[in-house]
Amino acid sequence: MKRILLTLAMAGATLGRAAAGSADPAAGLDLVLRRSVQQGRVDYQGLLRDSQGLDAWLASAAGTDETEFKSWQRSDRLAFLINLYNAATLRLILDHYPIHSIRKVGPVWDPNKAWKLPVVRVFGRAVTLNQVEHELIRPVYKDPRVHFALVCAAKGCPPLRSEAYAGGRLDAQLDDQARVFLSQRAKNDASPAGKTAYLSPIFKWYIEDFGGSKKGVLNFVRNWLPVSEDWAVEWTEYDWSLNEDKK
Repeated sequence: MKRILLTLAMAGATLGRAAAGSADPAAGLDLVLRRSVQQGRVDYQGLLRDSQGLDAWLASAAGTDETEFKSWQRSDRLAFLINLYNAATLRLILDHYPIHSIRKVGPVWDPNKAWKLPVVRVFGRAVTLNQVEHELIRPVYKDPRVHFALVCAAKGCPPLRSEAYAGGRLDAQLDDQARVFLSQRAKNDASPAGKTAYLSPIFKWYIEDFGGSKKGVLNFVRNWLPVSEDWAVEWTEYDWSLNEDKK
């Protein structure tokens, strides 16, 4: 948090002006991700040594004017918020690195503390990761594919992309995230012989976003997995260990 506040003065043009056409608002974050993320795993050690780009992007994001943000195209707004969540999560991990899991942030008796800390600065205030996801994204955009784009620094999450999300390509990026995540057999698989779908707990935790029932979940994932709506569903084990690329 202190690092983000200190870098506010470093930010150049605001993301609002960038969205208006002067530059790509995600360009700085895009460069960070291309350097630090390979096949969904993050080089946290390298990012810790060279975090200026991440901090500068977060500082610029913090200065985004809310009124101007609301004038952006829907896809630009959603891309920005997804990027904000992922970038703030990276910064949170760096602030506690080395760490085995994001669930080790905060007191040991509260494994969900990381999502309750006001570590995200945007629209002139500090908010939590939970608020970004459950107040700014899910109820507003109502797109279940965001669950494949928001990455909580765990191996059980969908993979973090080696690029930032961009409004002009957001729909294709979200579709690709769904395809990649549902192709990871340790997390999601189908057994035609047993008529059973083995799916990530993400679908259980957010079942209301996928139709509100196991049948709704099956109808959603059948775009990528050979399942039928009358199949049984079992949840796979979620790996909370850090999504780190150890050099």
